[in-house]
Amino acid sequence: MAVERIGLVVHQGRPAAVEAAGAVHAWCRARGVPCKEVDVWREHEPRLGGQEEASSAGDPDLVVTLGGDGTFLRGARIAAKNGAAVLGVDLGRVGFLTEVPAEEVTRALDAVGEGRAAIEERMTLTLRASRGLEIPPGMEALLHYGRGPTLPPPHVRPDTTEGEGWGVAMDVIAVNDIVLEKLARDRQAALGVYLAGRLLASYSADAVIVATPTGSTAYSFAAGGPVLSPHMDAVVFTPVAPHMTFDRTVVAAPDEPVALRVLPHSGQVAVSIDGQLRGVLDPGDWIGVYGAKYRLRLLRLGPTDFYSRLRERFRLTDAPATAADGEAAPLFRPDSPVPDDLAHLRLPPPPHRR
Repeated sequence: MAVERIGLVVHQGRPAAVEAAGAVHAWCRARGVPCKEVDVWREHEPRLGGQEEASSAGDPDLVVTLGGDGTFLRGARIAAKNGAAVLGVDLGRVGFLTEVPAEEVTRALDAVGEGRAAIEERMTLTLRASRGLEIPPGMEALLHYGRGPTLPPPHVRPDTTEGEGWGVAMDVIAVNDIVLEKLARDRQAALGVYLAGRLLASYSADAVIVATPTGSTAYSFAAGGPVLSPHMDAVVFTPVAPHMTFDRTVVAAPDEPVALRVLPHSGQVAVSIDGQLRGVLDPGDWIGVYGAKYRLRLLRLGPTDFYSRLRERFRLTDAPATAADGEAAPLFRPDSPVPDDLAHLRLPPPPHRR
C-alpha cells in the first residue's frame, strides 16, 4: 500500500518503544511522509474519541503501534474509524495482536511501502443503548489514580436518533470485547440476556462479556470461554461467576445481536470497552451489542500462525500420558503439492519454504 500519512501510538513507559518511535520518525523523514504521535497522554487534559484522534493526526492511512496488545488496542480504535491499516510492533508480554519485533520496524515499514504486506481483516463490535453513556462524577479521580487520563464516554452517533425504541447508536468500536460488570463488591449484576431478540436467561453474575473472535483469547478466555480462530466472524457471550447452573459460553452468528438489560433489583453496572470503563448503567437501562460495519485492517508481513502463537503465548504443555510417545512433530504438512479438494483450505507453507 502507498503510505501517505502515519499516526504513531507509543507506550511512553517503555524505553524500547520510545527508541522504536525514533526509527519510525526517521523512516518518515527520509521519505517525506508526515508522521504524528496520537493518543498522547497529558496530565490534566482529556483524551479524545477515536474519530477526533484520527482527525487531529490528519486522517492517517497507516497507524503504527509500539507496545503490547494494550497499546495496539489504543491504535486500533483510531484506525478502524478511519479505515486505516494497523501495524503492531511487539514490545509486550502476550502479543496476540502485535507481530513485528521492535528491531525490525524499519524493515516492516519498507515492506508496507513496497506493497509486500498483506491486509488481514477482523470483525469488530459496536453498541446501542437506551441512553447515552455517562461516567458518574467522582469516578474519574479513582480511574485516573496511578494511570493516564481515561477515555471519555462514547459519543452518540450524529446520524442516529433514539426512534421507535431502538436506542441511541454509540460512535465506538470494540476489537476485543464489551463487558458489563458489577460496580459494587456487594451487589451482583442482574441482567436479562437476549440473543437475536429472544431471552436466553436472566443472570446474576460478577460480569458478562460479549467478545469478538479476536477477543476470545482475552478476558473471555480467562473466564472459561473458548478459543476462536480470529479469521472467523462470531459473537461470543461468556458469563463471569454466574450464580446459576448454566455457566457456559454461547457462540452466536455474526448477525445475531446480544442485548443486555439491567434488571430492577440489580446494582449499578459498569460498561467497559476493550478494557476501558466508558459508562455506568442503572437498573432499567440496556445496551445491544452487535457486529460493526467497521473492519479492523491488520498488516501482516507473512502468513499468520495463530495456533503456534497460541501454544507459545499460553505455554501449552503436552499431556503427561503422552511422554512415552516423545515430542510430537511440530508441523503436519506434506511437502508435496496440495490436492485440488484441499486447495481452498488455510494451510501453512510446506516445510522447505519455512
